[in-house]
Amino acid sequence: MAAVAFVDVGKRYGDAPVIENFDLAIADREFMVLVGPSGSGKSTALRMIAGLEDITSGTITIGGRPVNDIPPKDRDIAMVFQNYALYPHMTVRENLEFGLRLRKTPAPEIERLVAETAKLLGIDALLERRPRQLSGGERQRVALGRAIMRKPAVFLFDEPLSNLDAKLRVQMRAEIKRIQQLVQTTTVYVTHDQVEAMTMGTRIAVMKDGRLQQVGAPMEVYRRPENLFVASFIGTLPMNLLPARVGAGGRLVASGFTVEWPPALAAPAALALREGSAVTLGLRPEDLRESLPAGSGAPAARDGRLPVRVEVCEPLGREIVVHGRCGDDALVSVVHGGDAVPAPGSLLELSVDWARAHLFDPVTQRRIAA
Repeated sequence: MAAVAFVDVGKRYGDAPVIENFDLAIADREFMVLVGPSGSGKSTALRMIAGLEDITSGTITIGGRPVNDIPPKDRDIAMVFQNYALYPHMTVRENLEFGLRLRKTPAPEIERLVAETAKLLGIDALLERRPRQLSGGERQRVALGRAIMRKPAVFLFDEPLSNLDAKLRVQMRAEIKRIQQLVQTTTVYVTHDQVEAMTMGTRIAVMKDGRLQQVGAPMEVYRRPENLFVASFIGTLPMNLLPARVGAGGRLVASGFTVEWPPALAAPAALALREGSAVTLGLRPEDLRESLPAGSGAPAARDGRLPVRVEVCEPLGREIVVHGRCGDDALVSVVHGGDAVPAPGSLLELSVDWARAHLFDPVTQRRIAA
């Protein structure tokens, strides 16, 4: 078993806390992604698993064994870095063999593992080349192969795709996920890219300022964000967050519209909201769809639809990202692509999938749930 657990872990540099009250259980064979903006503590958490950073408080276990005082070489982990960390004077074969030779693995076993790993990664033809003769994607495969060769209990990835171009990142993230599914090794992967997190992780752990914000399956976090930070961070297009309040008669009032309270949000009384209560309304851009042109008159909400004045359009082929304004609030929506792109200054009516709308408390920033 190679489960990894953080139990009330803290890390400080002098008086400055970097990670606080960090509790996270990573199951055996799970692909866990730590995701967050720069400075959120995700790489520090990974380096603490590896033993490259000492912890200030709490306990880290690997396979149920506390590793606080165990040196990195004895933790049975393999780490893949952002810069690949290949030996430039060695061939691909020698890079793959290096760690095993240090451990005095028998030559026949090394030869078998090299052949097996090279075939798995599709680098059979590259074994006699040196790193300078490889593309970025090929170097990343070699770095991954070197980690696989060790057959560790845990793989650690520290933003391994950051140096690759966009097309190669898409290919490599699918490749890493495929290989992890084949080798069935517990994996902890750090990234600031929420697309990588959503597409690769069995579960994702969203971090901010050294604290966990939410842990769950990618679609669970996407559909039910626990707070405003997660709502705005997770999603290729960030969630629209509109200031609103509970109006008279249980209506929902925002800067650019007033609508009957959507039944899908549960009644204000059930949410412990009184008339005049401030809320933040969360709407994903893809949950806003073009209904009908609103005409040239003044915008007005009808049947729960939102009037939007178009500012900028981004045609993407099968869909168009529309940046507009609903009252005083900026609003981003996704409409079906076509020959006609909405003109700047025109008015659109957007229908809302209220079943997928969210309400947040603007003070606590937590999602309001019935």
